[in-house]
Amino acid sequence: MATRIRLQRRGKKGYAFYSIVIADSRAPRDGRFIEKIGTYNPNTDPATVDLNFDRALYWVNVGAQPTDTVRNLLSREGVYLMKHLQGGIKKGAFDEAAAKAKFDAWKQSKESALKAIVVKGEQAKRDAYKAAIEAEKKVNENIAAKVAEKKAAAALKAAEEAAAKAAEEAAANAEAAPAEAPAEA
Repeated sequence: MATRIRLQRRGKKGYAFYSIVIADSRAPRDGRFIEKIGTYNPNTDPATVDLNFDRALYWVNVGAQPTDTVRNLLSREGVYLMKHLQGGIKKGAFDEAAAKAKFDAWKQSKESALKAIVVKGEQAKRDAYKAAIEAEKKVNENIAAKVAEKKAAAALKAAEEAAAKAAEEAAANAEAAPAEAPAEA
Protein backbone atom coordinates (compact mmCIF):
# COMPACT_ATOMS: atom_id res chain seq x y z
CA MET A 1 0.00 0.00 0.00
CA ALA A 2 1.45 3.35 -1.05
CA THR A 3 0.96 6.02 1.57
CA ARG A 4 0.83 9.73 1.04
CA ILE A 5 1.14 12.63 3.43
CA ARG A 6 -1.51 15.07 2.29
CA LEU A 7 -3.80 17.86 3.34
CA GLN A 8 -7.42 17.17 4.21
CA ARG A 9 -9.66 20.23 3.84
CA ARG A 10 -11.72 21.47 6.76
CA GLY A 11 -13.23 24.82 7.70
CA LYS A 12 -15.81 27.03 6.07
CA LYS A 13 -16.23 28.15 2.52
CA GLY A 14 -13.72 30.92 1.90
CA TYR A 15 -11.87 30.08 5.13
CA ALA A 16 -9.96 26.87 4.53
CA PHE A 17 -8.32 24.94 7.36
CA TYR A 18 -6.41 21.75 6.71
CA SER A 19 -5.49 18.61 8.61
CA ILE A 20 -2.18 16.98 7.70
CA VAL A 21 -2.93 13.27 7.37
CA ILE A 22 -1.36 9.99 6.31
CA ALA A 23 -3.63 8.33 3.75
CA ASP A 24 -3.64 5.60 1.17
CA SER A 25 -2.66 7.11 -2.18
CA ARG A 26 -5.93 5.83 -3.70
CA ALA A 27 -8.15 7.52 -1.06
CA PRO A 28 -9.88 10.79 -1.98
CA ARG A 29 -8.63 14.10 -0.56
CA ASP A 30 -11.19 14.34 2.22
CA GLY A 31 -11.75 10.59 2.57
CA ARG A 32 -10.39 7.89 4.84
CA PHE A 33 -6.99 8.38 6.41
CA ILE A 34 -4.61 6.32 8.50
CA GLU A 35 -3.38 8.94 10.95
CA LYS A 36 -3.69 12.66 11.57
CA ILE A 37 -0.28 14.19 12.29
CA GLY A 38 -1.06 17.90 12.39
CA THR A 39 -2.97 20.93 11.16
CA TYR A 40 -2.26 23.80 8.77
CA ASN A 41 -4.03 27.16 8.91
CA PRO A 42 -3.12 29.41 5.97
CA ASN A 43 -5.50 32.16 7.14
CA THR A 44 -3.15 33.52 9.81
CA ASP A 45 -0.16 35.73 9.08
CA PRO A 46 2.25 33.94 9.04
CA ALA A 47 0.51 30.62 8.37
CA THR A 48 0.21 28.37 11.42
CA VAL A 49 1.42 24.77 11.34
CA ASP A 50 0.82 22.48 14.32
CA LEU A 51 2.71 19.25 13.66
CA ASN A 52 3.46 16.06 15.59
CA PHE A 53 7.15 16.16 14.65
CA ASP A 54 8.04 12.62 15.74
CA ARG A 55 5.19 10.99 13.80
CA ALA A 56 5.89 13.09 10.72
CA LEU A 57 9.56 12.06 10.84
CA TYR A 58 8.55 8.41 11.27
CA TRP A 59 6.27 8.48 8.23
CA VAL A 60 8.86 10.24 6.08
CA ASN A 61 11.45 7.64 7.14
CA VAL A 62 9.17 4.70 6.23
CA GLY A 63 8.61 6.13 2.76
CA ALA A 64 5.32 8.05 2.83
CA GLN A 65 5.32 10.47 -0.11
CA PRO A 66 4.16 14.01 0.71
CA THR A 67 2.31 16.26 -1.69
CA ASP A 68 4.16 19.39 -2.81
CA THR A 69 2.48 21.64 -0.25
CA VAL A 70 3.02 19.18 2.58
CA ARG A 71 6.67 18.73 1.54
CA ASN A 72 7.14 22.50 1.86
CA LEU A 73 5.43 22.49 5.28
CA LEU A 74 7.53 19.57 6.54
CA SER A 75 10.70 21.21 5.24
CA ARG A 76 9.78 24.48 6.95
CA GLU A 77 9.21 22.61 10.23
CA GLY A 78 12.58 20.83 9.96
CA VAL A 79 11.42 17.25 9.36
CA TYR A 80 13.60 16.86 6.27
CA LEU A 81 16.58 18.44 8.01
CA MET A 82 16.26 15.93 10.84
CA LYS A 83 15.97 13.08 8.32
CA HIS A 84 19.16 14.34 6.67
CA LEU A 85 20.95 14.61 10.03
CA GLN A 86 19.86 11.08 10.96
CA GLY A 87 21.34 9.87 7.68
CA GLY A 88 24.62 11.54 8.64
CA ILE A 89 24.52 9.80 12.02
CA LYS A 90 24.00 6.40 10.33
CA LYS A 91 26.94 7.05 7.98
CA GLY A 92 29.15 8.12 10.90
CA ALA A 93 29.71 11.67 9.70
CA PHE A 94 28.88 13.01 13.16
CA ASP A 95 27.36 11.84 16.41
CA GLU A 96 23.86 12.35 17.73
CA ALA A 97 24.84 15.26 20.02
CA ALA A 98 26.32 17.19 17.07
CA ALA A 99 23.17 16.50 15.04
CA LYS A 100 20.99 17.72 17.91
CA ALA A 101 23.14 20.87 18.23
CA LYS A 102 22.86 21.58 14.49
CA PHE A 103 19.11 21.06 14.56
CA ASP A 104 18.67 23.27 17.64
CA ALA A 105 20.77 26.04 16.05
CA TRP A 106 18.68 25.83 12.86
CA LYS A 107 15.42 25.85 14.87
CA GLN A 108 16.55 28.89 16.87
CA SER A 109 17.53 30.84 13.76
CA LYS A 110 14.19 29.88 12.19
CA GLU A 111 12.29 31.13 15.24
CA SER A 112 14.23 34.42 15.34
CA ALA A 113 13.54 34.95 11.62
CA LEU A 114 9.85 34.26 12.23
CA LYS A 115 9.80 36.74 15.13
CA ALA A 116 11.49 39.32 12.90
CA ILE A 117 8.80 38.80 10.26
CA VAL A 118 6.06 39.22 12.87
CA VAL A 119 7.68 42.39 14.24
CA LYS A 120 8.10 43.76 10.72
CA GLY A 121 4.43 43.04 9.99
CA GLU A 122 3.33 44.78 13.17
CA GLN A 123 5.53 47.78 12.33
CA ALA A 124 4.05 47.91 8.84
CA LYS A 125 0.55 47.92 10.35
CA ARG A 126 1.51 50.77 12.71
CA ASP A 127 3.05 52.74 9.84
CA ALA A 128 -0.02 52.20 7.68
CA TYR A 129 -2.23 53.35 10.57
CA LYS A 130 -0.13 56.49 11.06
CA ALA A 131 -0.20 57.20 7.32
CA ALA A 132 -3.98 56.80 7.30
CA ILE A 133 -4.32 59.17 10.27
CA GLU A 134 -2.08 61.75 8.56
CA ALA A 135 -4.05 61.45 5.31
CA GLU A 136 -7.29 61.89 7.25
CA LYS A 137 -5.86 64.97 9.00
CA LYS A 138 -4.92 66.49 5.63
CA VAL A 139 -8.39 65.80 4.26
CA ASN A 140 -9.94 67.35 7.37
CA GLU A 141 -7.66 70.40 7.07
CA ASN A 142 -8.67 70.84 3.41
CA ILE A 143 -12.33 70.57 4.35
CA ALA A 144 -11.83 73.05 7.21
CA ALA A 145 -10.06 75.48 4.82
CA LYS A 146 -12.94 75.22 2.32
CA VAL A 147 -15.49 75.79 5.10
CA ALA A 148 -13.51 78.79 6.35
CA GLU A 149 -13.40 80.19 2.79
CA LYS A 150 -17.15 79.77 2.44
CA LYS A 151 -17.74 81.41 5.83
CA ALA A 152 -15.40 84.27 4.94
CA ALA A 153 -17.13 84.71 1.57
CA ALA A 154 -20.53 84.62 3.28
CA ALA A 155 -19.34 87.14 5.90
CA LEU A 156 -17.89 89.39 3.16
CA LYS A 157 -21.14 89.17 1.20
CA ALA A 158 -23.14 89.95 4.33
CA ALA A 159 -20.86 92.93 5.07
CA GLU A 160 -21.23 94.18 1.49
CA GLU A 161 -25.00 93.80 1.73
CA ALA A 162 -24.99 95.63 5.08
CA ALA A 163 -22.78 98.37 3.62
CA ALA A 164 -25.07 98.63 0.58
CA LYS A 165 -28.12 98.85 2.85
CA ALA A 166 -26.37 101.44 5.00
CA ALA A 167 -25.47 103.42 1.86
CA GLU A 168 -29.06 103.21 0.62
CA GLU A 169 -30.37 104.30 4.00
CA ALA A 170 -27.83 107.12 4.12
CA ALA A 171 -28.82 108.17 0.63
CA ALA A 172 -32.51 107.97 1.56
CA ASN A 173 -31.84 109.93 4.74
CA ALA A 174 -29.81 112.50 2.79
CA GLU A 175 -32.67 113.01 0.34
CA ALA A 176 -35.18 113.21 3.15
CA ALA A 177 -33.06 115.51 5.31
CA PRO A 178 -32.71 118.42 2.80
CA ALA A 179 -36.43 118.31 2.11
CA GLU A 180 -37.20 118.56 5.83
CA ALA A 181 -34.59 121.21 6.54
CA PRO A 182 -36.33 124.10 4.65
CA ALA A 183 -39.63 123.26 6.29
CA GLU A 184 -38.18 123.80 9.69
CA ALA A 185 -36.61 127.11 8.84
